[in-house]
Amino acid sequence: MSKKNIVVLVSGGGTNLQSLIESEKKGMFGESRITCVISSKDGVYALERAKKNDIKTRVVKRKDYSDIALYSKALADALTEEKADLAVLAGFLTVFDGQVYERFPNKIINIHPALIPSFCGKGFYGLHVHEAALEKGVKISGATAHFVVPECDAGPIILQKAVEVMENDTPESLQRRIMEEAEWKILPEAVKLFCEDRLTVKNGKTYIKERLS
Repeated sequence: MSKKNIVVLVSGGGTNLQSLIESEKKGMFGESRITCVISSKDGVYALERAKKNDIKTRVVKRKDYSDIALYSKALADALTEEKADLAVLAGFLTVFDGQVYERFPNKIINIHPALIPSFCGKGFYGLHVHEAALEKGVKISGATAHFVVPECDAGPIILQKAVEVMENDTPESLQRRIMEEAEWKILPEAVKLFCEDRLTVKNGKTYIKERLS
């Protein structure tokens, strides 16, 4: 298991970032480290979380660039400059184009707050996901950790975890339960598997190698 540089991309409060920081402190990622946190906005609490843990921060603001292509190049350049072996989207809500994927194929992991292929794709983010799940009356929802490809939420699935939906759930209560019971568990686990070189993508599917004892 080689030492890897993990760069986390954020846009908000950084609860998933916190779960990654805590997992790293427990030794879950071996010698690999979160070496930088890149935000798409100034002043978000995720940047404070990084600073409190002595992690380098950068801000690459979407509004500083006239179009997605220029922004994507800046983001890809930032990841390259930080020598990222893995990029993790932890509540990163800014769209980027194929330039980033091309430079980091099967090296970008995202967490989605539903069981893909349900409630995913364009427009399904944040509370919108949970509103749609409750409107449909599903009995279970959950979270999916997946590799990122140009098509939204369509990349190879790494891990999924189901969470029970309660009859009295609101979008906010369901969001919280899925974060606590699924997202904060499977995102660090997916990063761990990547750091252990146990993930292989073939024909659009992710295969997990058995751990060598």
